[in-house]
Amino acid sequence: MKMDWVPYITLENRDSQVDRLQSQMFILSCTQRRVALKQMKIDRLKKYEYCLPYFYQPLKEDELEQSTEVQIIFPADQKPVFCEFDWELDELDEFTDQLIEADELDKDQKDAFKEFVKEKVREAKKANRQAREARTKALEEMSEDTKAAFENMRFYKFYPIPTPDTPDVSNVKAPFINRYYGKAHEVL
Repeated sequence: MKMDWVPYITLENRDSQVDRLQSQMFILSCTQRRVALKQMKIDRLKKYEYCLPYFYQPLKEDELEQSTEVQIIFPADQKPVFCEFDWELDELDEFTDQLIEADELDKDQKDAFKEFVKEKVREAKKANRQAREARTKALEEMSEDTKAAFENMRFYKFYPIPTPDTPDVSNVKAPFINRYYGKAHEVL
């Protein structure tokens, strides 16, 4: 997406050379040239609008729920069956019967489809288990300094400085950043 974490430089230091400053604060910035941004096509622009910065926080990773949905692409005789199956919410027999009623699956392929779904669910559960084990192993192998750095990390949310030509946002400021970061420690 041509975005990068760059050192934050305060207004009074913007004229100095960046490499001489030791910054411990970084901001997500677009590295795309302004000319290219002005000529960007709509589909690429939409990618920027829906872009969520992701931050791997291993100490809070277990708080996020792992997905219980499986993407199914079953190679049927006439046309493939595309669907999502949630092993916690959906009952396999009812799910299969609904697909047959909707004429998306033939009755004679019911057993093969059920076995296919069961195999996909086993693969997804195994992948979830392996990811959980990898996170646990990474936490065990992490040094105390790194753990302390993650625990002491602070997030700030900045709003633009009010000027006569910008709208007043003082009563709509919110600490929530996004689902990966959660809430900011301080809103400025």
